[in-house]
Formats: sequence, C-alpha cells, structure tokens
Amino acid sequence: MSETNKLVVVISRGFDDERSSVAWSIANAGIASDMEVTVFLVASGVDWVRKGAGAVAHLNPLDPTLGDMIGNLMSNGGSVLVCPPCAKVRGYSEDDLVDGVTIAGAPAMLEVVKQGAATLSF
Repeated sequence: MSETNKLVVVISRGFDDERSSVAWSIANAGIASDMEVTVFLVASGVDWVRKGAGAVAHLNPLDPTLGDMIGNLMSNGGSVLVCPPCAKVRGYSEDDLVDGVTIAGAPAMLEVVKQGAATLSF
C-alpha cells in the first residue's frame, strides 16, 4: 500500500450535527501531522465558512470554536473548497465566505483524490 501525505475531508453536516466538529478536528489533526489537507464543503456544511458563522458555533464544549478550527486549518496551509451549487442555493458568493475559501466543484476536490489523497466524509 502506498503512503499518502494528502487528506480530503468532505463535510456535509451543518450547525445541527456534532459530526461537523469531529470533521474539523480530524482535518486539524491532519495539518498537525504534516498532511496536505483539503476540506470540501457540501450541503449544509457550506454554512461553516459564511463570514461570522464559525465564531459563534461551538458544538463540542471540549473543542475550540469552529471558527478557531477553520482559521487554524487555513493559516497552516489547509484549503477549503465550497460546492458551487450548494453556495448558490444559499445565496453565497465568495464575498460572503471566510477569506481564502474557494468556490470550486467536485473536479477540484477529485484532482486531489487522484493525487492519492485519503478521503473521509462526514
């Protein structure tokens, strides 16, 4: 089995589901383990990167705020992609999202998978 230094985390859960916190924790663990991490947000997972949303969300009291986890991931080289139709249905443009987040479809995420990334979905 070949080793990979890449991880893709697909998050489809929003504010109503603690699995979102788990997903962001795992993505941050990947960053801490020197992996190249890409988070792909779909469905209600897109709401996490709406400006201001992560600052107030705190699903698990033992975890940092979601805003801190998102900021840590991005400031340490992780990338966050947002599904274009999922953003559009919510009325979001890149201006509505946290700086550095990119609206990009499945082909952008799948390019990282083709490069050997391990994938997790929440």
